[in-house]
Amino acid sequence: MSGPRRRTGKAGSAKSGPAGRNLTVRVKTAGKRTASSARWLERQLNDPYVAEAKRLGYRSRAAFKLEQLDDRFGLIKPGARVVDLGAAPGGWTQVAVERAKAREGRGHVVAVDLAPMEPIQGAEVLELDFLEPEAPKRIRAALGGPADLVMSDMAAPSTGHPQTDHLRIMALAETAYDFAREVLAPGGAFLAKVLRGGTERQLLEALKRDFGTVRHVKPPASRADSAEIYVVATGFRGR
Repeated sequence: MSGPRRRTGKAGSAKSGPAGRNLTVRVKTAGKRTASSARWLERQLNDPYVAEAKRLGYRSRAAFKLEQLDDRFGLIKPGARVVDLGAAPGGWTQVAVERAKAREGRGHVVAVDLAPMEPIQGAEVLELDFLEPEAPKRIRAALGGPADLVMSDMAAPSTGHPQTDHLRIMALAETAYDFAREVLAPGGAFLAKVLRGGTERQLLEALKRDFGTVRHVKPPASRADSAEIYVVATGFRGR
């Protein structure tokens, strides 16, 4: 599948999000549809990012989150080597391929997931557990060198218990960073989803020790009622 058919502007550009929609779709419960599934469907039908992702060929609305973060922080430069952890279905991978110019042979993008994922032109897709001992070596080989950016939009299924969900997503962020330290080049960046309340102290201290700058950001495409935010660490000092 080819990547998205558009270019976005620099930081602050109005092009980083879709135009609003005037119509509101109401979904009723019917048959076997529960009230919760009706609410989810209604939200999807009325989400302008969902419609825009479909129009542009993105595999998920999450693609806009990465676009907005990259517009602000310049994480993906032409020619960059990028690792996308937990990549399926591939929305972030599509954006990385476009912005690294990987289809033109300039950058390298490796998408890693335990789940099968449809190919994306310009990316190498690895069905792999990134925690395996040989994973860093395999991914470095696929990249052709150390990574300029390791990014993770991974999230464990919600339990409905805020403290449990926070611990589970933070565990994913911590394992993603443990991996990132193995493959990042000096000066590289790390991007990962966490939950509102910020990064746990142990991980935050490690990031501040290993990077020049660490920020917490909620991009506009992140739903207002979602507790998710992103930790953006730049200027990796090396192991």
